[in-house]
Amino acid sequence: MNLEDKKAIVSEVAAVAAQAYSAVAAEYRGLSVAEMTELRQKARETGVYLRVVKNSLARRAVQGTDFECMQEGMVGPLVLAFSQEDPGAAARLVKDFSKDHKQLECKMVSLSGQLLGPAELDRVASIPNRDQAISMLMATMKAPLDKFARTVNEVPGKLVRTVAAIRDQKQAAA
Repeated sequence: MNLEDKKAIVSEVAAVAAQAYSAVAAEYRGLSVAEMTELRQKARETGVYLRVVKNSLARRAVQGTDFECMQEGMVGPLVLAFSQEDPGAAARLVKDFSKDHKQLECKMVSLSGQLLGPAELDRVASIPNRDQAISMLMATMKAPLDKFARTVNEVPGKLVRTVAAIRDQKQAAA
């Protein structure tokens, strides 16, 4: 690889890192070419930028971004996954893929400039995407109105049940 190719890779990864919400670095040692192709295909489907880059180039690419904290941990054969659409996408991709392929092992997770350990992968993966977050917000906003409507509806319902009980009592007495 000549110098121009290296500069192109660094600038491409740096541009993606500048726009990404989170990043996951995972060791892929032991995965076959077919498995890596499957991982890349799933990454494209979920809006995750996935790239195998030499660690020296990756360190330069993340310099000056929120993921600068990952530089020290970039050792060994790593695949970098950057979430471009929602913060938990890369973590979900690595978590789901590593269930079936034990060779893919998470090494680092970075979210909002903070370096998290591999144990935090589940927590980052559970971050809802935009649609899920909006539906949770709407359900929370709608809950008081639903409860109010049920409470207001309960008053005439209780009145009807009381009148029916009095009617049944008078019919039983007669």
